[in-house]
Amino acid sequence: MTDVSVDNVVLVTVDSLRADAVGAYDPARHTPVLDDLADDATVFEHAFATGNWTPFSFPGILASRPVFADSGRIGVNESRTLASALSAAGLETAGYNAANGFLTGHWGYDDGFDSFESFVTDVGSGFYSRYLAAHPTVEAWVQLATSPFRRIASRLRGDADAQPFHDASRGLDVERGATDFIAETDGPFFLWVHYMDAHTPYVPAPRYVREVSDSRLGTHRMVLAHTKTGLGLEVSDRTLGDLRTLYQGAVRQVDASIGRLREALSAAGVADDTAFVVAGDHGEEFQEHGHLAHYPKLYDELAHVPLIVDVPGLEGRRVEGAVGLDAVPPTVCDAVGVEPADGWDGRSLLPAAADGSSPAADPVVSVTVRGEEVTQQPIPRGLADGDLLVGVRTAEWTYIRNAETGAEELYHRPSDPDQQTDRTPTTPGTDAAAAVEELRPVAEAHAASLTDADADGDADIDEDLETRLSALGYR
Repeated sequence: MTDVSVDNVVLVTVDSLRADAVGAYDPARHTPVLDDLADDATVFEHAFATGNWTPFSFPGILASRPVFADSGRIGVNESRTLASALSAAGLETAGYNAANGFLTGHWGYDDGFDSFESFVTDVGSGFYSRYLAAHPTVEAWVQLATSPFRRIASRLRGDADAQPFHDASRGLDVERGATDFIAETDGPFFLWVHYMDAHTPYVPAPRYVREVSDSRLGTHRMVLAHTKTGLGLEVSDRTLGDLRTLYQGAVRQVDASIGRLREALSAAGVADDTAFVVAGDHGEEFQEHGHLAHYPKLYDELAHVPLIVDVPGLEGRRVEGAVGLDAVPPTVCDAVGVEPADGWDGRSLLPAAADGSSPAADPVVSVTVRGEEVTQQPIPRGLADGDLLVGVRTAEWTYIRNAETGAEELYHRPSDPDQQTDRTPTTPGTDAAAAVEELRPVAEAHAASLTDADADGDADIDEDLETRLSALGYR
């Protein structure tokens, strides 16, 4: 543990936030709040998610454990969570999740929280309400088509254009819950906030689309982009550009909300004694490897995420070493002077934030499970649902191994940042061969450490939760 200590920690996670969507990682992006935060914080240049989608990444983020390691299933029901460790140490804990069905009490994510709200509510019994709940892209079309009339009505009423025109992502609900908690809490606290705005479908308020784009992306083009992707039609370069613009607008919408969280800390008089951590839980693909969204692959567009750690009193710096998001729980504990739980895999990054020392040199491991089809499969909930793919990364190399077939891929990221040139098979004596010899045993050991679960382990999920999972593409 370090000598640095604060009373409170706010952990913000953003679903589907790739690193290069944030200005601190790509100066071409417009995220002024996060960029201002990064100026005085520690920015980890090579931070990687432990999986390609939420149920595979969050056991690391909130329990510092690999998915499938403890119960053989997704979730943290058999793991010691960050919130439970902090609650036991006397901190008041609150968690607000913007309706991601894989981050609910069913999967153990409420463990340790004094106040927990996932906003996964009853979708209703009517066909229309249930259909829209299961198909948010259709709801997005409806909202986009009616948005000009909403804006006109808002102007006639004299309302400010400071908030999203429709809270399809539940981001405003999350923000209100979090800011109320900050205002009402007296003692030391841990607050976790999870945003869904950057997850498909991207439905930002029009003002944020205008902020991130030089061109005017009209409602008809937004509807067209959603229609093409929703129906599985071919996506042209123009439509792909429109989707990227909508995505960046959604990221800016989150950025603005994070700014209001920080304002709430200042208003409560606790900003100078609160560490603020921001991370993406995984990235998002825009056809870099042939698909959209976050299907079961382990390339950088899905694994490379922002990780920004701001601790009052520490200077801003950038850290080059590769780190995994399983470092979040021990880092948060270190910041408030709490011992990390036994069995956590990650190590605190606070020493790197405090003095720039290099993080542990251990390679970062990410996993996914892929069935016969990349896009036509349920989200895996156990190892029996497909082939296990294990990715192992250093700051320089990415190694991906199919644990079932032994197939391998190797990419040298400094010379091939888009990971398009597989360096296997390798020539003996080369750097690539040395990388494979170093990283292959790590992948094999990780695969061997995981537990296979009973196939019917999640048979008791209620209908409303299944509907919400379907809405996210999580069938």
